[in-house]
Amino acid sequence: MKAAFLLPTFILALACANFLHAADWLTNYDQAIAQAQAMHRPILADFTGSDWCVWCMKLEHEVFSQPQFDAWASANVVLLKIDFPRQTPLDEAAQQMNDALAQKYNIQGFPTVVILKPDGSEKARTGYRQGGVAAYLKYLDGLLK
Repeated sequence: MKAAFLLPTFILALACANFLHAADWLTNYDQAIAQAQAMHRPILADFTGSDWCVWCMKLEHEVFSQPQFDAWASANVVLLKIDFPRQTPLDEAAQQMNDALAQKYNIQGFPTVVILKPDGSEKARTGYRQGGVAAYLKYLDGLLK
């Protein structure tokens, strides 16, 4: 009797875990470049203040945390999150790398989303946009063309 109950429970848990899977964001620029070159894909770099920037949190909630974004990203880009939190300290190496990247790409505010070619050169940039995940993905598709 227990086995008959456990199997459906296990299958349901597996399905939920798969559904709740979030997009895999890299936090290391060099790893993102290597992956983008290997996969022949652009990089979507999110410069964010994850724990203090209201517009960054809205972008995360309305777009980046949605299953539709996860599916789109898995098929189209390498994801790179460059975070500038205020409440959660970064280790010194990560902070230095993030500061250098913000300077390299002339980041003036948050959120800034930069589309990079696999060689690291900038293709396009944007930020928060109203309209939810479907509108944002349509806009990103236009930027990638």
